[in-house]
Amino acid sequence: MAKLVRTDEEALLAEAARGFLDGAAPVSRLRNMRDSGETADPGLWKAMVEMGWAGILVPEAAGGSDMGHAAACVLAGEMGKTLASSPFISTAVIAATALRQVSDRRATEALGRIAAGQATYALAVDEGAKFDPANTRMEARADGNGFRLNGEKRFVVDGGNADRLLVLARTGNGLTLFDIPSGREGVSRERRATIDSRDTADIRFDEVVATGEDVLGQVDDAMTVLKPALEAGQAALAAEMAGLAAGAFGMTVEYLKERKQFGVPIGAFQALQHRAAHLWCECEVTASAIMHAGRMLDDDPGNASLAVSLAKARATDTAQRAVQEGVQMHGGIGMTDAFDMGFYMKRARVAAEWLGDYGYHANIVAQARGF
Repeated sequence: MAKLVRTDEEALLAEAARGFLDGAAPVSRLRNMRDSGETADPGLWKAMVEMGWAGILVPEAAGGSDMGHAAACVLAGEMGKTLASSPFISTAVIAATALRQVSDRRATEALGRIAAGQATYALAVDEGAKFDPANTRMEARADGNGFRLNGEKRFVVDGGNADRLLVLARTGNGLTLFDIPSGREGVSRERRATIDSRDTADIRFDEVVATGEDVLGQVDDAMTVLKPALEAGQAALAAEMAGLAAGAFGMTVEYLKERKQFGVPIGAFQALQHRAAHLWCECEVTASAIMHAGRMLDDDPGNASLAVSLAKARATDTAQRAVQEGVQMHGGIGMTDAFDMGFYMKRARVAAEWLGDYGYHANIVAQARGF
C-alpha cells in the first residue's frame, strides 16, 4: 500500500519551496500582475528552472532530477498556497510526462530543453465548454507524408506565451498527438481573459503543416502518450488546488484569531470553531488522496486513474469549500477586491474546470466502483 506521508526528501523540498515562494511569489505579486495586465511571470519561471523544478520529472540523463510525481505534487501544492503563476503544470508535468512516453532522440532532447528552461509547453486539447478529449473534432488531414491541421482549441492554459504546443487532432483511424512550435505558419493565438488572471488563450489552426517528426508517439494512438500526461497534470492540479485551500484556510484562521466581537476573538465562538475544524478535516483527507495519487503515478501508473480522479474531484470540492467559508467568515471584507480571498476564489473556480471538472472525475470514480 502506498505510503501517505512525505519522505524526508519531499519534506525538505516542500520547506525550500515554501521559503522561496513566500518571498518571490506572494499573492500581492498576482495582484500586481492583474492590475498591469500581465499574465505570465518569466522571472519567476527562470528562478524555478534554476532551482531544478522544471526538471522534476525529467530523467537525470536529460538534465533533470527525476524525483517523481509525488514530488511534483509537493511543488504544485506549495505554489497553490500563494497562487504562484507559472507554466509548471503545463510544461514540467504534462509535457514532460508525455515526452517520457516516447523513446527517441527528439523526445530526449525536448526533455533536456524543458529542464534547462529553454522551452515551455501548453496543452491544446479542449474545444468546447467541457473537457472531453475522446470527442476531439479538430482534423489533421493527411497531406503527402504529413498532415494539415485545421480547427480551434479553446481554454489553452499557458497558451499565450508557450514556445510549443501539444495538439490533439483526429486523423484517419483515431486521434494523434502533435508537438509543434507555437510560431508555426497558420497558428494564431488570441489571449483569453479569465477571472484568475492567468495565461490562457484560444488557438486557431489554419492549414498548419505537420510532418511525421511532429507526431508524438504513433499516428492514431494519441492516448498511449496523452493519457499518462493528462493524469500527471490532473494530480498536480489537484495538489495546487489543495494548496490553494490550505492558503485560504490559513488566512481564515488568522482572521478568526484577530477579529473581535463583544470584546473576544470571533474564533472563540463555537459555531465558527466547528466550521473551521470541519474544513481542516476536509483539507487533510484531500491531501492524503493527492499523496496517494502521486504514489500511484510513481509506482503503478497503469492503474492510477481511479486515484487521480478521486484526488481531482476531492480537491475541486475542498477548494470550493475553503474559499466559500473564507469569504463568509471574513464577512463584508471577504467580498471586496481589496482583500486577497477573492483571488483564491477565482483560481479555484478556473482550476475546477481545467483537465476535467468535478462531474467528469466523479463519473470516472463511480464507474471504477461499479456504479
